[in-house]
Amino acid sequence: MELDPLLLSRIQFAFVVSFHAIFPVFTIGLASFIALLEGLFYKTRNPLWERLAKFWTQVFAVVFGMGVVSGIVMSFQFGTNWSNFSYATANFLGPVLSYEVITAFFLEAAFLGVLLFGRNKVPKGVHLFAAIMVATGTFISSYWILAANSWMQTPAGVDLREGIFHVTSWGQALFSESFLWRFLHMALASFLTGGVVVAGVSAWYLLRGREVAANKKALSMTLWLLLLITPSQALIGDYHGLNTLEHQPTKVAAMEGNWERSEGVPLLLFAIPDSKNETNHLEIGIPKLASLILTHEWEGEVPGLMDVPAEERPPVAIVFWAFRIMVGIGFVMIGFALAGLWLRRGDRYWQSPRFLKGLTLMSVSPFLAVLAGWFVTEVGRAPWLVYGLMTQAEGVTPSLSGGMALFTLIGYIAVYAVVFSAGVYYLLRLFQAGIEAQDEDHDLDFDHAKRPFSAAHVSLDEGGKA
Repeated sequence: MELDPLLLSRIQFAFVVSFHAIFPVFTIGLASFIALLEGLFYKTRNPLWERLAKFWTQVFAVVFGMGVVSGIVMSFQFGTNWSNFSYATANFLGPVLSYEVITAFFLEAAFLGVLLFGRNKVPKGVHLFAAIMVATGTFISSYWILAANSWMQTPAGVDLREGIFHVTSWGQALFSESFLWRFLHMALASFLTGGVVVAGVSAWYLLRGREVAANKKALSMTLWLLLLITPSQALIGDYHGLNTLEHQPTKVAAMEGNWERSEGVPLLLFAIPDSKNETNHLEIGIPKLASLILTHEWEGEVPGLMDVPAEERPPVAIVFWAFRIMVGIGFVMIGFALAGLWLRRGDRYWQSPRFLKGLTLMSVSPFLAVLAGWFVTEVGRAPWLVYGLMTQAEGVTPSLSGGMALFTLIGYIAVYAVVFSAGVYYLLRLFQAGIEAQDEDHDLDFDHAKRPFSAAHVSLDEGGKA
């Protein structure tokens, strides 16, 4: 059987992007949380805030490093697997990706050094400023990346001449029709990811009676955050969906599993899409609800997959189920946020074992939701690289063979498995040591960064908790 270099290249890029995406979405939210903790410590001088800030900064540093390693090699694929695409879009994507490095990555890296190693070595205000700059850098980085990706989803401000995109309006290209809602959706997803992880880890500590005062504070803060962000994300997601309906109707049709353009379309809770026969099996739905959500009218017209030729349709089953996983996890998060509000009566939110166990299990859920949302966005755009203008087949490297693509795919999987395993192991060691490890009254230096657990274990042993 002949190996398809296009299919393997798509799988390879999907794997690498999926692996990388979970790190920035966590660090963006966590950086803002750390900046808030540093601000509270600067204002109150309460050591509790400092200890929380120091602990989560170490977590941030590990995840940031994993994101850098996984992100650097990702860009190599533009030259190895997608050279036609890189050449055609160089006038736009080349400067944008360069600006991301210059304006964001350098900012994050420089001030992260101050944040990690400058405590008690620089003035308190400078240390707080470093935390704010790291958080700011993460959002600047997300702006450039989402500007580039939004342009690929809803291209604007360019002319395609002889296979090359020429920028005619940088303003239109950088702020394309889908950019605002995509940026807001991703920003809130980052806050949710950071908040749910901090809440889950804090709940895990509270179940074990470790550092109750600090973890109670962290849990309380993140539960208030979730109560605010979860419904806001649902609202922004609705506007994002309406924008997608306007500019990428085929993607919405795949999300809804709707084959024929029709009115009063039901919201399918379960179905097995059959692309070959252009139908669904075992449908379970709520009558007319899809039309109401998408058009705000009970009898609103919803586009169908059959509006376009079969070769212009995305893989329906992947988009259909990824969308439901993302939305389902979102509703579970809303449920936990409301449960946290209810349990504040009698101060039970940090004492209910069932609630705390649920939050601990939820720690992984935002990453699954982000990946599911990313699959909806990227797989739903297929077969286009630049929507409506360049297909994936047109963008792949002409000289790439199936064997070469398979070899690099296996190599990426092997290397990323090592990186991920090492990073997770290091994070688990940090979580095992806990906030108690911050009791040492000294700065984090390079030697300590290489072995941050020896002193922590002594502290735990002395506390009788090892």
